[in-house]
Amino acid sequence: MTKTKTLCLVGLLFFVSSYVFFSQGALNAQKHIDLAYWLNLIGAVFLFSFNFVFPKNKLNSVASVLTALGVIAHIGLCTIDFIMWSFGNDAISSDKLREHISNTPLILYPFVIIGPSLLFLGLAAHALNFIKTNPIPALMVVIGGPFVGISYFIWNNGILMLLSCIVFAFGLGLLLYSKEVRELVPKAVT
Repeated sequence: MTKTKTLCLVGLLFFVSSYVFFSQGALNAQKHIDLAYWLNLIGAVFLFSFNFVFPKNKLNSVASVLTALGVIAHIGLCTIDFIMWSFGNDAISSDKLREHISNTPLILYPFVIIGPSLLFLGLAAHALNFIKTNPIPALMVVIGGPFVGISYFIWNNGILMLLSCIVFAFGLGLLLYSKEVRELVPKAVT
């Protein structure tokens, strides 16, 4: 279990690190955006480990499927982004690929529009298992996840996106070690 928790933490670290880069402004203007996508890809793959550390129940089963689909979608999205980034200053080719993807619903919806959100949704569903026992970290995950997307796609605010991702990841980290945190707090108080 400790090894799996470590994989989860590594995933959170990589994932948040990618959002540090994403928050720096327009993605196509960034010089090292390929590093951001590598961090995001690796982070998403490691976040799959959350499927093995939370309680096993019906909600966990649904959350695990959503998380797995979200990881697959992140892999696809990062692949698309690597290809887009590889065009460099060739705006014509990049625009052609962007248009082609936009006109191909079997790529657009599962890998760009809906799919990547499933990772956040799946992890938030996992967090719902803790809404009674650890309400603050659970709410950090449940609220932080959607705000990552809302702050970027609707408000176009990279800093708010990064802060939302940090809240989301910190909530997951607290849930991951909630038992250990509960054991430490009484010892620190006495």
